Amino acid sequence: MPMSDRSGIFAGDDPFAIARSWLTEAEASEPNDPNAIALATVDETGLPNSRMVLLKEIEDDAFVFYTNYESAKARELDHAGKAAFVMHWKSLRRQIRVRGAVTREDGAKADEYYRSRSLKSRLGAWASKQSQPLDSRGTLMAEVAKVTAMKGPNPDRPPFWGGYRLVPVEIEFWADGAFRLHDRFRWRRDDANGAWRINRLNP
Repeated sequence: MPMSDRSGIFAGDDPFAIARSWLTEAEASEPNDPNAIALATVDETGLPNSRMVLLKEIEDDAFVFYTNYESAKARELDHAGKAAFVMHWKSLRRQIRVRGAVTREDGAKADEYYRSRSLKSRLGAWASKQSQPLDSRGTLMAEVAKVTAMKGPNPDRPPFWGGYRLVPVEIEFWADGAFRLHDRFRWRRDDANGAWRINRLNP
């Protein structure tokens, strides 16, 4: 593929830099949550599942998000060790699709991110038994009050809460085109240490 064909918003030798650039643009145009991603997993039977989560960092070689390790998504991530997500911006008429392997991020980086959250969000992480049945919102708020009294103004990160790092083997950049003749460029590699191969795809 001639490199001249991959210009403008698609130009560059680093897909993570391109992703960060697109996200920065979206932060100026999206009405809310420009870092929202639709995260797809599969359960033990192979049945797909998806939900919206917030992407918190685009590293030099990975995408990072956080959740409760006892949630359904975490169980599915741990079981399969793989996931995919799509990040879509209506204001830009663009999307990024990502597929790859996932591992936990439960060290210093997770501690740092947890401390950066609002106090109410930190306490909420302790109070919520994510994905488990809940008889009423009142029960949840009572648990929040209980945790607030127990943990005080500077709670530590719960041991059951932390991050996941998705290291991609495939990233696709998609931009809307006239008459549905969209522009699509797929970056693919054999493993996390492999060289990227780039192809333009038919819309």
